[in-house]
Amino acid sequence: MSERLQPGDTAPAFTLPDADGNEVSLADHKGRKVIVYFYPAALTPGCTKQACDFTDNLDVLAAAGYDVIGVSPDKPEKLAKFREKENLKVTLVGDPEKTTLEAYGAFGEKKLYGKVVTGVIRSTVVVDEEGKVEHAFYNVKATGHVAKIMRDLGV
Repeated sequence: MSERLQPGDTAPAFTLPDADGNEVSLADHKGRKVIVYFYPAALTPGCTKQACDFTDNLDVLAAAGYDVIGVSPDKPEKLAKFREKENLKVTLVGDPEKTTLEAYGAFGEKKLYGKVVTGVIRSTVVVDEEGKVEHAFYNVKATGHVAKIMRDLGV
């Protein structure tokens, strides 16, 4: 089981392919706050709801100085389908090897319908301008999560 991040930790660096196959790095966002959210799979109901909520609030978050990156184990081709089908504006990156998911404590054992399974733990980590963890939320709900984050961040 990977370690969960705590406020004040240095956010693990990553470079992952986006829906178009272009590399996206956390380092590209230095000087801005970044909401990195981890979700199990593109094109599933809960993940779609969450991605649409982030897209709907992207302008407000951007105005408050936040960039948003969604991370899942999906390949870029599936992310592109997801983005097109749902008109998503958030940056989606794929982590098929799950190295970034593990580094952020967003992959491991979780309960699914009462059974313990290994998979993506729906999580959100807010990284400050200096690359430090400001907030780390684990086992979040897909519905209502974006509104809660915005309240927590005072956006």
